[in-house]
Amino acid sequence: MEMAKTLKNFLEMNGVEYDVLMHRHTDSSVNSAHAAHIPEGQLAKPVILEDDKGYLMVVIPADNHVKIGEINRLLDRNMGLATEDEIPALFTDCEPGAIPPVGQAYGLQTIVDNDLDACRDIYFETGNHEQLVHLNGDAFRQLMKVARHASVCRH
Repeated sequence: MEMAKTLKNFLEMNGVEYDVLMHRHTDSSVNSAHAAHIPEGQLAKPVILEDDKGYLMVVIPADNHVKIGEINRLLDRNMGLATEDEIPALFTDCEPGAIPPVGQAYGLQTIVDNDLDACRDIYFETGNHEQLVHLNGDAFRQLMKVARHASVCRH
């Protein structure tokens, strides 16, 4: 499968330079990092939350877990994890489990964890289980400039 069209269009529309890194088929972000020989903390993974007001994408390092309580406190909401059944309808051009962490491209409010802002290089899924996008840190921060940034994960 090729890179998700929504992601490709979003990167091109924002004038972001990127590389695509191939790796063996994997079933998780951490395994993708291992297969591509990159640090887990530099691979950005999305976590989709939801409540009665809608969906939210939280972008965190692959080796971390989202602090849902912190998200709820920040936004004054009562969010929980979106179910596996809900997610494919939001990302129709992606394979399940290979969602790119660019919520803006898919019309989702996005929060980026501060740990990713400090990374020199960022990698993330392209919408399939065999490719990663590689951006330098400045390009990633530019791409995520409209997202909220906060400390929302734990190792």
